[in-house]
Amino acid sequence: MSVAATTDLIVKYGSKAAITGLTLEIPEGSVGLLGPNGAGKTTLLKTWLGFIRPYAGSASVLGMSAVTDGLRIRQRIGLMPEQDCHIPGMNAVSYVSYTGELAGMPGNHAMRRAHEVLEYCGLGEARYRPIETYSTGMRQRIKLAQALVHGPKLLLLDEPTNGLDPEGRGEMLRLVRDISAGKGINVVVCSHLLPDVEETCTHVVVIRAGQLVTQGLVDDLRRTGGLQVDVELREPSEAFLATLTNGGARVVSSMGSRCRIAMPEGVKDAAIEVFQAALASGAQVRSLKPALRSLEDVFMEAVA
Repeated sequence: MSVAATTDLIVKYGSKAAITGLTLEIPEGSVGLLGPNGAGKTTLLKTWLGFIRPYAGSASVLGMSAVTDGLRIRQRIGLMPEQDCHIPGMNAVSYVSYTGELAGMPGNHAMRRAHEVLEYCGLGEARYRPIETYSTGMRQRIKLAQALVHGPKLLLLDEPTNGLDPEGRGEMLRLVRDISAGKGINVVVCSHLLPDVEETCTHVVVIRAGQLVTQGLVDDLRRTGGLQVDVELREPSEAFLATLTNGGARVVSSMGSRCRIAMPEGVKDAAIEVFQAALASGAQVRSLKPALRSLEDVFMEAVA
Protein backbone atom coordinates (compact mmCIF):
# COMPACT_ATOMS: atom_id res chain seq x y z
CA MET A 1 0.00 0.00 0.00
CA SER A 2 1.32 3.46 -0.88
CA VAL A 3 1.15 6.57 1.32
CA ALA A 4 1.79 8.98 -1.55
CA ALA A 5 1.75 8.65 -5.33
CA THR A 6 1.89 10.51 -8.61
CA THR A 7 0.66 9.54 -12.07
CA ASP A 8 2.02 11.21 -15.21
CA LEU A 9 2.65 14.30 -13.08
CA ILE A 10 3.81 17.48 -14.82
CA VAL A 11 4.58 20.60 -12.80
CA LYS A 12 5.68 23.85 -14.44
CA TYR A 13 6.98 27.21 -13.28
CA GLY A 14 5.88 29.39 -16.15
CA SER A 15 7.19 27.69 -19.29
CA LYS A 16 9.83 25.67 -17.41
CA ALA A 17 8.89 22.12 -16.43
CA ALA A 18 10.26 21.08 -13.02
CA ILE A 19 8.57 17.65 -13.07
CA THR A 20 7.96 15.89 -16.37
CA GLY A 21 5.63 12.90 -16.49
CA LEU A 22 6.52 11.50 -13.05
CA THR A 23 4.82 8.28 -11.98
CA LEU A 24 5.79 6.75 -8.64
CA GLU A 25 4.46 5.30 -5.40
CA ILE A 26 5.86 5.87 -1.92
CA PRO A 27 5.37 2.65 0.08
CA GLU A 28 4.59 2.46 3.77
CA GLY A 29 7.58 2.58 6.12
CA SER A 30 10.67 4.76 5.84
CA VAL A 31 11.58 6.05 2.38
CA GLY A 32 14.47 8.20 1.21
CA LEU A 33 13.68 10.69 -1.56
CA LEU A 34 16.95 11.34 -3.40
CA GLY A 35 18.08 13.37 -6.36
CA PRO A 36 20.68 15.95 -7.37
CA ASN A 37 20.04 19.67 -6.94
CA GLY A 38 17.26 20.74 -9.28
CA ALA A 39 15.85 17.22 -9.59
CA GLY A 40 12.39 18.33 -8.44
CA LYS A 41 12.36 16.97 -4.87
CA THR A 42 11.12 20.16 -3.21
CA THR A 43 8.62 20.77 -6.00
CA LEU A 44 7.26 17.26 -5.47
CA LEU A 45 6.84 17.84 -1.72
CA LYS A 46 5.04 21.15 -2.35
CA THR A 47 2.76 19.46 -4.86
CA TRP A 48 1.85 16.70 -2.40
CA LEU A 49 1.11 19.38 0.21
CA GLY A 50 -1.26 21.13 -2.17
CA PHE A 51 0.84 24.30 -2.44
CA ILE A 52 1.49 23.85 -6.17
CA ARG A 53 -1.17 22.89 -8.69
CA PRO A 54 -0.02 20.35 -11.31
CA TYR A 55 0.00 21.34 -14.97
CA ALA A 56 -1.10 17.77 -15.81
CA GLY A 57 -1.38 14.37 -14.19
CA SER A 58 -2.30 13.64 -10.58
CA ALA A 59 -0.78 13.50 -7.11
CA SER A 60 -2.26 11.94 -3.98
CA VAL A 61 -1.36 11.54 -0.31
CA LEU A 62 -3.02 9.02 2.02
CA GLY A 63 -5.65 8.43 -0.64
CA MET A 64 -6.53 12.14 -0.95
CA SER A 65 -6.05 14.29 -4.04
CA ALA A 66 -3.38 16.96 -3.67
CA VAL A 67 -5.39 19.18 -6.01
CA THR A 68 -8.73 19.16 -4.16
CA ASP A 69 -7.81 18.04 -0.62
CA GLY A 70 -4.69 20.07 0.17
CA LEU A 71 -5.97 21.34 3.54
CA ARG A 72 -7.03 17.88 4.71
CA ILE A 73 -3.65 16.48 3.65
CA ARG A 74 -1.78 19.17 5.61
CA GLN A 75 -3.86 18.38 8.70
CA ARG A 76 -2.96 14.69 8.52
CA ILE A 77 0.74 14.80 7.77
CA GLY A 78 3.71 16.40 9.51
CA LEU A 79 6.28 18.54 7.70
CA MET A 80 9.75 19.30 9.01
CA PRO A 81 10.95 21.97 6.57
CA GLU A 82 14.58 22.70 5.78
CA GLN A 83 14.29 26.35 6.86
CA ASP A 84 13.54 27.53 10.40
CA CYS A 85 9.81 27.93 10.94
CA HIS A 86 9.38 29.21 14.51
CA ILE A 87 7.45 32.34 15.50
CA PRO A 88 9.67 34.97 17.17
CA GLY A 89 8.79 35.72 20.78
CA MET A 90 7.12 32.37 21.50
CA ASN A 91 8.55 29.73 23.79
CA ALA A 92 8.74 26.14 22.65
CA VAL A 93 5.65 24.75 24.37
CA SER A 94 3.43 27.64 23.25
CA TYR A 95 4.67 27.33 19.68
CA VAL A 96 4.27 23.56 19.40
CA SER A 97 0.83 23.76 21.03
CA TYR A 98 -0.17 26.47 18.56
CA THR A 99 0.87 24.34 15.58
CA GLY A 100 -1.25 21.52 17.00
CA GLU A 101 -4.27 23.83 17.12
CA LEU A 102 -3.60 24.87 13.52
CA ALA A 103 -3.90 21.18 12.61
CA GLY A 104 -7.35 21.09 14.24
CA MET A 105 -6.56 19.91 17.79
CA PRO A 106 -8.51 21.32 20.79
CA GLY A 107 -6.36 23.74 22.80
CA ASN A 108 -6.04 21.64 25.98
CA HIS A 109 -5.21 18.51 23.97
CA ALA A 110 -2.64 20.40 21.89
CA MET A 111 -0.92 21.74 25.03
CA ARG A 112 -0.73 18.27 26.58
CA ARG A 113 0.70 16.80 23.40
CA ALA A 114 3.17 19.67 23.09
CA HIS A 115 4.69 18.75 26.46
CA GLU A 116 4.87 15.09 25.40
CA VAL A 117 6.59 15.62 22.06
CA LEU A 118 9.03 18.18 23.45
CA GLU A 119 10.07 15.64 26.07
CA TYR A 120 10.38 12.98 23.37
CA CYS A 121 12.56 15.25 21.22
CA GLY A 122 14.89 16.04 24.12
CA LEU A 123 13.63 19.59 24.74
CA GLY A 124 11.74 19.04 27.98
CA GLU A 125 14.02 21.18 30.11
CA ALA A 126 14.03 24.01 27.54
CA ARG A 127 10.31 24.05 26.81
CA TYR A 128 9.74 27.49 28.34
CA ARG A 129 12.72 29.18 26.71
CA PRO A 130 12.20 31.50 23.71
CA ILE A 131 13.04 29.53 20.56
CA GLU A 132 15.36 32.24 19.24
CA THR A 133 17.73 31.40 22.12
CA TYR A 134 18.01 27.78 20.91
CA SER A 135 21.12 26.29 19.32
CA THR A 136 21.02 24.90 15.77
CA GLY A 137 20.47 21.37 17.04
CA MET A 138 17.62 22.46 19.31
CA ARG A 139 15.98 24.35 16.46
CA GLN A 140 16.08 21.21 14.34
CA ARG A 141 14.39 19.25 17.13
CA ILE A 142 11.70 21.92 17.63
CA LYS A 143 10.87 21.57 13.93
CA LEU A 144 10.50 17.83 14.46
CA ALA A 145 8.33 18.37 17.54
CA GLN A 146 5.87 20.65 15.71
CA ALA A 147 5.63 18.09 12.91
CA LEU A 148 4.72 15.34 15.40
CA VAL A 149 2.36 17.12 17.79
CA HIS A 150 -0.90 16.25 16.00
CA GLY A 151 -0.11 12.55 15.52
CA PRO A 152 0.41 12.48 11.74
CA LYS A 153 0.13 9.35 9.61
CA LEU A 154 2.99 10.54 7.39
CA LEU A 155 6.04 12.63 8.21
CA LEU A 156 7.95 14.58 5.53
CA LEU A 157 11.48 15.45 6.65
CA ASP A 158 13.40 17.92 4.46
CA GLU A 159 17.13 17.80 5.30
CA PRO A 160 16.56 16.81 8.97
CA THR A 161 20.27 16.88 9.92
CA ASN A 162 21.04 20.19 8.21
CA GLY A 163 23.74 22.11 10.13
CA LEU A 164 24.12 19.55 12.93
CA ASP A 165 27.39 18.45 14.51
CA PRO A 166 28.14 14.69 14.68
CA GLU A 167 26.50 14.27 18.09
CA GLY A 168 23.38 16.18 17.07
CA ARG A 169 23.21 14.31 13.78
CA GLY A 170 23.36 10.97 15.57
CA GLU A 171 20.57 11.97 17.95
CA MET A 172 18.35 13.19 15.09
CA LEU A 173 18.88 9.96 13.13
CA ARG A 174 18.03 7.94 16.25
CA LEU A 175 14.77 9.86 16.58
CA VAL A 176 13.90 9.33 12.91
CA ARG A 177 14.54 5.58 13.20
CA ASP A 178 12.41 5.36 16.35
CA ILE A 179 9.57 7.35 14.80
CA SER A 180 9.41 4.95 11.86
CA ALA A 181 10.17 1.63 13.53
CA GLY A 182 8.91 2.29 17.07
CA LYS A 183 5.97 4.66 16.57
CA GLY A 184 4.70 3.20 13.29
CA ILE A 185 4.65 6.55 11.49
CA ASN A 186 5.42 6.55 7.76
CA VAL A 187 8.46 8.72 7.03
CA VAL A 188 9.84 10.29 3.86
CA VAL A 189 13.39 11.63 4.28
CA CYS A 190 14.47 14.15 1.64
CA SER A 191 18.23 14.59 2.01
CA HIS A 192 21.43 15.02 0.04
CA LEU A 193 23.35 13.19 2.81
CA LEU A 194 23.23 9.60 1.60
CA PRO A 195 24.59 8.05 4.84
CA ASP A 196 21.62 9.61 6.68
CA VAL A 197 19.19 7.93 4.30
CA GLU A 198 21.12 4.66 4.52
CA GLU A 199 20.83 4.73 8.33
CA THR A 200 17.12 5.56 8.52
CA CYS A 201 15.34 4.24 5.41
CA THR A 202 14.42 0.82 4.08
CA HIS A 203 13.35 2.11 0.64
CA VAL A 204 14.71 4.80 -1.67
CA VAL A 205 13.27 6.70 -4.61
CA VAL A 206 15.71 8.52 -6.90
CA ILE A 207 14.53 11.23 -9.29
CA ARG A 208 16.48 13.29 -11.80
CA ALA A 209 15.26 16.19 -13.94
CA GLY A 210 11.73 15.59 -12.68
CA GLN A 211 11.65 11.91 -13.68
CA LEU A 212 11.96 8.64 -11.79
CA VAL A 213 15.28 6.88 -12.41
CA THR A 214 15.25 4.09 -9.82
CA GLN A 215 13.48 2.91 -6.67
CA GLY A 216 13.38 -0.12 -4.43
CA LEU A 217 14.53 -1.64 -1.17
CA VAL A 218 17.91 -0.30 -0.04
CA ASP A 219 19.21 -3.85 0.53
CA ASP A 220 18.18 -4.93 -2.97
CA LEU A 221 19.70 -1.89 -4.66
CA ARG A 222 22.99 -2.32 -2.79
CA ARG A 223 23.54 -5.87 -4.00
CA THR A 224 26.35 -6.19 -6.52
CA GLY A 225 26.00 -7.82 -9.91
CA GLY A 226 27.13 -11.46 -9.97
CA LEU A 227 28.75 -13.19 -6.99
CA GLN A 228 31.11 -10.81 -5.21
CA VAL A 229 32.66 -11.03 -1.74
CA ASP A 230 34.64 -8.74 0.54
CA VAL A 231 37.70 -10.46 2.02
CA GLU A 232 39.97 -9.25 4.81
CA LEU A 233 43.31 -11.01 5.24
CA ARG A 234 45.62 -10.96 8.22
CA GLU A 235 48.14 -9.16 6.00
CA PRO A 236 48.30 -8.24 2.28
CA SER A 237 49.05 -11.16 -0.03
CA GLU A 238 49.76 -10.80 -3.74
CA ALA A 239 49.99 -14.59 -3.93
CA PHE A 240 46.42 -14.93 -2.66
CA LEU A 241 45.11 -12.50 -5.30
CA ALA A 242 47.14 -14.18 -8.02
CA THR A 243 45.75 -17.59 -7.07
CA LEU A 244 42.19 -16.31 -7.35
CA THR A 245 42.74 -14.52 -10.66
CA ASN A 246 44.46 -17.61 -12.11
CA GLY A 247 41.27 -19.47 -11.27
CA GLY A 248 39.13 -17.01 -13.22
CA ALA A 249 38.13 -14.59 -10.45
CA ARG A 250 38.49 -10.82 -10.81
CA VAL A 251 39.88 -8.40 -8.24
CA VAL A 252 37.35 -5.55 -8.16
CA SER A 253 39.31 -3.52 -5.62
CA SER A 254 42.24 -4.02 -3.27
CA MET A 255 43.48 -1.80 -0.44
CA GLY A 256 45.98 -3.19 2.03
CA SER A 257 44.66 -6.41 3.50
CA ARG A 258 41.10 -5.81 2.22
CA CYS A 259 39.87 -6.75 -1.23
CA ARG A 260 36.65 -7.27 -3.18
CA ILE A 261 36.56 -10.33 -5.41
CA ALA A 262 34.14 -11.11 -8.25
CA MET A 263 33.82 -14.84 -8.68
CA PRO A 264 33.76 -16.41 -12.15
CA GLU A 265 30.42 -17.39 -13.62
CA GLY A 266 29.25 -20.77 -12.42
CA VAL A 267 30.76 -20.56 -8.92
CA LYS A 268 28.07 -21.37 -6.35
CA ASP A 269 30.06 -21.14 -3.11
CA ALA A 270 32.52 -18.24 -2.92
CA ALA A 271 33.76 -19.31 0.51
CA ILE A 272 35.20 -22.55 -0.90
CA GLU A 273 37.09 -20.64 -3.61
CA VAL A 274 38.46 -18.09 -1.12
CA PHE A 275 39.65 -20.63 1.44
CA GLN A 276 41.19 -22.86 -1.21
CA ALA A 277 43.13 -19.85 -2.54
CA ALA A 278 44.19 -18.98 1.01
CA LEU A 279 45.39 -22.53 1.62
CA ALA A 280 47.34 -22.61 -1.64
CA SER A 281 48.97 -19.20 -1.07
CA GLY A 282 49.54 -19.41 2.67
CA ALA A 283 47.29 -16.41 3.37
CA GLN A 284 45.09 -16.15 6.48
CA VAL A 285 41.49 -14.99 6.08
CA ARG A 286 40.19 -12.81 8.90
CA SER A 287 36.70 -12.13 7.50
CA LEU A 288 34.55 -12.99 4.51
CA LYS A 289 31.16 -11.51 3.67
CA PRO A 290 28.95 -10.83 0.64
CA ALA A 291 29.87 -7.56 -1.09
CA LEU A 292 27.42 -4.67 -1.00
CA ARG A 293 27.52 -1.37 -2.83
CA SER A 294 27.09 1.80 -0.82
CA LEU A 295 23.97 3.87 -1.34
CA GLU A 296 26.26 6.50 -2.83
CA ASP A 297 27.30 3.97 -5.52
CA VAL A 298 23.62 3.30 -6.28
CA PHE A 299 22.86 7.02 -6.44
CA MET A 300 25.77 7.88 -8.72
CA GLU A 301 24.87 5.08 -11.13
CA ALA A 302 21.24 6.24 -11.21
CA VAL A 303 21.94 9.90 -11.92
CA ALA A 304 24.95 9.43 -14.23
